[in-house]
Formats: sequence, structure tokens, C-alpha cells
Amino acid sequence: MKNILIVLGIILGIAVFAAGSGLFKKNKPDVVEIKKENEKIMDNKNVREIYFAGGCFWGTEHFFQQIRGVVGTEVGYANGNTQNPTYEEVVSHTTGFAETVKVKYDPEQVDLKLLIDLYFKTIDPTSKDQQGNDRGNQYRTGIYFTNKTDEAVVKDEVQKLAKNYNKPVVVETIPLKNFYRAEDYHQDYLDKNPGGYCHIEPGLFEMAKKANPLPKPAYQKQDKKVLKEKLTAEQYNVTQENGTERPFQNEYWNETREGIYVDITTGEPLFVSTDKFESGCGWPSFSKPITKGLIDEKLDRSHGMDRVEVRSKTGDAHLGHVFTDGPQDKGGLRYCINSASLKFIPKAEMETKGYGKYLPLLDKK
Repeated sequence: MKNILIVLGIILGIAVFAAGSGLFKKNKPDVVEIKKENEKIMDNKNVREIYFAGGCFWGTEHFFQQIRGVVGTEVGYANGNTQNPTYEEVVSHTTGFAETVKVKYDPEQVDLKLLIDLYFKTIDPTSKDQQGNDRGNQYRTGIYFTNKTDEAVVKDEVQKLAKNYNKPVVVETIPLKNFYRAEDYHQDYLDKNPGGYCHIEPGLFEMAKKANPLPKPAYQKQDKKVLKEKLTAEQYNVTQENGTERPFQNEYWNETREGIYVDITTGEPLFVSTDKFESGCGWPSFSKPITKGLIDEKLDRSHGMDRVEVRSKTGDAHLGHVFTDGPQDKGGLRYCINSASLKFIPKAEMETKGYGKYLPLLDKK
């Protein structure tokens, strides 16, 4: 038995040594590094912070997590008079802290004014130290900011919203003095405990999901039924049935005015007059589209030829073909495009027809 114990001791010693030296380590450090890199990327983004106290922070955090553009939340204790408070100390009403949610948001996706407006829907802004069934100074309401720009927005928006109430609004609008992260079990509480208490009416969570929808694309593919009624027979044949109009007998082959050429099916800009040139082929010819991302190029083996078809990416409309016999000083390509696939907007009309931002493209260099 003693010998067995000695052998086992030796084996155990080898195992401990191997573990300590990293012989049997998995690649967990790589995972940690990836996580750190993701956090670094997030930190480098144009992310802003604002702090909302709205009663019990479980519901307030869950509410803000539903809003598109909010990229992170954390519950904690703000604007108190001690350091590193515990939950028990906060609820003792001796520390002056308010249950608060740190909201990180992308201002390119959601506006601070919208966040404030939505926040007001979750509270009674005229109630002091009470929201729902929760009472105490830790449940007071407030919006805490960290810079002068946000201060102006917060105070202005709260003053506007206050006009909708008959009683004084008691929401604090003051700078953030301090903020301490709450205990782990408080973080994402309603995600971990879906049936947990919340002073916010459940329907408001659904409202928050829909409050900041993705903007509709400026240009969208049209249904073929709609196009059948909207387009001429030739325009439909060319764009939807890969037809080809006659050379020298189409609308824009000899158009020389300044302007922009848009997809006849969607209105999306595709080409500009400064890239148009006379190729002698009898169709509008361009050295390039506005950007390559606006078009799709596909191999076309119809009519016993190998050609590269050009289609609009958004509208999926047949435009024409691209060839390699264009002017060398312009890149060597010739986008041979059917007039029936295009609508020309003269320079003088671009502003009024919604294409004003493309006017700089017409500046000749």
C-alpha cells in the first residue's frame, strides 16, 4: 500500500508540474485576448455615456437594452457620499446613492433626445423618491451627465417635457459625481429572472424595441407588377427581360448636358455626365459608375458571345454591358448602357429633385 501511495505521489507531482508549466493548458488566453480586442474596438467607436436613475434599476436597465443604438448597459449606484457602497448600505438610506443605469449608446444610431423622451415614459417624473412600489431616496429619478454638451441637451429636453405635467417635475439634471458598479447579481437581472419584479409596465419593453427602427433604404427594388404599370414597354423589356434597345435610336446616346443618370426602376444614382464619353457605339457610354458598389457584373453567354452584363445592385435591373475598349486615360473600360434603363436629371434640376448632394461630382478637374 505504501509503495502504491509513493507511485501515486510521483504521478501527482508530475501532473502538478505539467499543469504549472503549461504543458496541458488549453487556448483560453487566446479567447481572453479576442475579448480584450473586441472591448478595445468598442472603446474606439463613437460611443457616448449617459446615466439614468428611474426607480428600481432592474427594469430601467432592461428597458434601455431594448432600444436600437444602445450598445451597453450597467447598473450601479450614483451620486452618493461614500465609496464602493454595497446594496445593503444603499438601501439603508445613509449613503445618498441613487439606483442608476449607465447607458452606452451610438449617437449615429440613436439620439440622446429620444433616449430622454423614452425614459420619461417609464417613470412618474413628479414623484419624489418613489417609483411603483419602491420608496426611498435610492429610487429618486435623475439624468446625470459628464459633459457640457449633454448638460444643455438634458436640461432643455426635461424643461420641454415638464410642460406636459400639471405638477412640478422632480427629475434631477445634474453632473455625475460618482458611479459604482452594483453587485453581479443585479446586472441583467430581468434577463436572468424573466419573472422578476419590475415597476415598468411590460408593454413598454415592446414599445422600446420599436421606438428606433432601422431607417428605410432611400432606394428599394420595385415589384414587377408595379414596374409593368410604371415603365414603358421598352423600359420594362430592357430592365426586366434583358432586352436591348436600338443604337442611335435611344434617348441619351447623344446627351451632352451636365447631370446625373439614375436607375429608371428605383431612382438610385448610377452614373454622372463627367464620366460619359462619345464611343461611337450608339448607346450612352461611361468610363465608370459613381461607385462599383452600385452595380453587379455577371458573365453573359447569350447570343453565342462571352460578355460581362451590368445590373443595378439595388433594383436588379439590366443596364447593359461593360467592355475593355474604353479610353485608356479614363481607366480603359466602357460601360455601354441602355437609355431605357436610365433617367437623366439635368444639373439645374438635381437640387429640387433630391440629388443635390451629388452636385460636387460634376465639378470638372
